[in-house]
Amino acid sequence: MRILLDECVPRPLKRELIDYEVRTVVEMKWSGKKNGELLQLMTQEGFTVLLTTDQNLRYQQNLQQAGVAVLVLVAPSNRLPDLVPLIPGARNALNTISAGEVIEVRG
Repeated sequence: MRILLDECVPRPLKRELIDYEVRTVVEMKWSGKKNGELLQLMTQEGFTVLLTTDQNLRYQQNLQQAGVAVLVLVAPSNRLPDLVPLIPGARNALNTISAGEVIEVRG
């Protein structure tokens, strides 16, 4: 499973997911890409999950067609201290998530 951390997710969150192959948008040099283009690049590069805090993505893109799953972390902010407590729930979701699916993990 290859996971891409969206630009809105703090990069240090990657350390919380060491059991997975995780890359950030910045590492991939995809900063500033629109969501549609980002999803296309993800598919081309073999990513299966986008980890984001963007709760509107599911309404803006056809995720079934894109062929990637989206894991949305829903917290009071996108700051690391607010997101780290959601990681156990995110790990559970990663065990069951499939292409085209959107799962929200809340505190």
